[in-house]
Amino acid sequence: MTVLIRHAEPDDYEGMRDVMNQPLAMAGTLQLPFPSLEMWKQRIAETKDTDKRLVAVMDGRIVGNLGLHLAAWQHRRRHAYGVGMAVHDDFARRGVGTALMAAAIDLADNWMQIQRLELTVYVDNAPAIALYRKFGFEIEGTHQRYAFRSGAFTDSHTMARIRPL
Repeated sequence: MTVLIRHAEPDDYEGMRDVMNQPLAMAGTLQLPFPSLEMWKQRIAETKDTDKRLVAVMDGRIVGNLGLHLAAWQHRRRHAYGVGMAVHDDFARRGVGTALMAAAIDLADNWMQIQRLELTVYVDNAPAIALYRKFGFEIEGTHQRYAFRSGAFTDSHTMARIRPL
């Protein structure tokens, strides 16, 4: 099955909410359970011009999403973007994350002149860490008790990819 990557459209809010409402997506992100459709509709509608939202589609269904977000508005940090990604639980380990990340790297390197991509990932999310390393991300540090998840605090790695010269 082919993974199609495209820009997120306003009508994609239901599919994006479905992806983010999955147990693995919930455990791997900072999202809270029970996201409303209205919240996702508003989030997509209010995407800034500097930011990009991509969706992964298989057989007409949204199965993943990725956001590239300007890391800071200060002029001296405009070369850096944050990355956030989630894949629907039913489509994990089927190339969706790889397709999303490849599209994001192409967009960042070849179209947006982004020099630095940064993200955080929970230390126990081995599949995500492996995916990010495959695309040149390196661990730069570890945040202790970074987030509260499933009734306990968890640590998170900060990872970054510097655009190769």
